Amino acid sequence: MSCQLLHRIDPDLNMARFYRVELMSDLFGQVIVERRWGRIGGRGQYRLASYPTTSSAEAAASSLVRAKERRGYRPAI
Repeated sequence: MSCQLLHRIDPDLNMARFYRVELMSDLFGQVIVERRWGRIGGRGQYRLASYPTTSSAEAAASSLVRAKERRGYRPAI
C-alpha cells in the first residue's frame, strides 16, 4: 500500500531518529497501520493498529504523520 518515512536529525543534541508509517492489508480484510520508530540504524520499536476500511486507516496514518511533523520530523530524502 503506502509508506512514509520521516527523519529528525539534530547533531547538536546527538539526535538521529526515524518514524515510519506503513499501510498494509491482512488476511481478514482489515487494513493495518504499522508505526515503527527509533534511532536511525536500529530496528526500533513498533505498534500495529487495525482498521475496517482503507479510508479510516489513511486518515489515522495522515494524522500520525502530521503530529510528527509538528514535532520537527521531516520526510526522508
